[in-house]
Amino acid sequence: MDLRHERCRILFGEDDFKKLQKAKIIILGVGGVGSYALDCLYRTGVTDICIVDYDHYDETNQNRQIGSEAVGELKTKRLQELYPKITTIHQKMDLAWLESFDFSPYDLIIDTADTSKVKIELAKKEYKKLIMSLGSAKRYDASKIEVASIWKSHGDALGRKIRNELKKARFDRNFTVVFSPEEAKCKEKGSFVGVTGAFGLVICSETVKRILKE
Repeated sequence: MDLRHERCRILFGEDDFKKLQKAKIIILGVGGVGSYALDCLYRTGVTDICIVDYDHYDETNQNRQIGSEAVGELKTKRLQELYPKITTIHQKMDLAWLESFDFSPYDLIIDTADTSKVKIELAKKEYKKLIMSLGSAKRYDASKIEVASIWKSHGDALGRKIRNELKKARFDRNFTVVFSPEEAKCKEKGSFVGVTGAFGLVICSETVKRILKE
């Protein structure tokens, strides 16, 4: 008997748990938010997951990223060691890659990438399947995290930029974002795992709800 997921089976029931096991997910970026989304999904029984990242771990990642004790290693390599059933793509996520990549095999796309241009073009291309993380840095109050349509997000500079650019492109479709309207507490790249990790867990929860609904 699979005791690892016994309590998930009890919670979701056998039929819904099978839906989770069959889901195919791709995560773009596995840093402070994406690594926690990955961990949460994997522990819940979603193991058909592809992660895309290009970076190596450095010491500054150790305050918030799963796997970051392996300083100098590729994030994709280390996370596959920790979560052996996943697949990995070692790739810089630029506009050229985004345009050419086939997302059709995936049920849902989790976007925890940092580049606003990539996030905007991804939304245009794959909004129906998309769950996007907005800014999680410079904050420390996890209770402020919200889930909404991009058009109802507020108090977040990245979200505002994305909305403005989508309006310029006359794009008006809905997609889900996870965001926090908490005022930034610093100007530099300050971050706190209590918020970045919580973003990842909320994204995981939204992903599970979407899988079970569909």
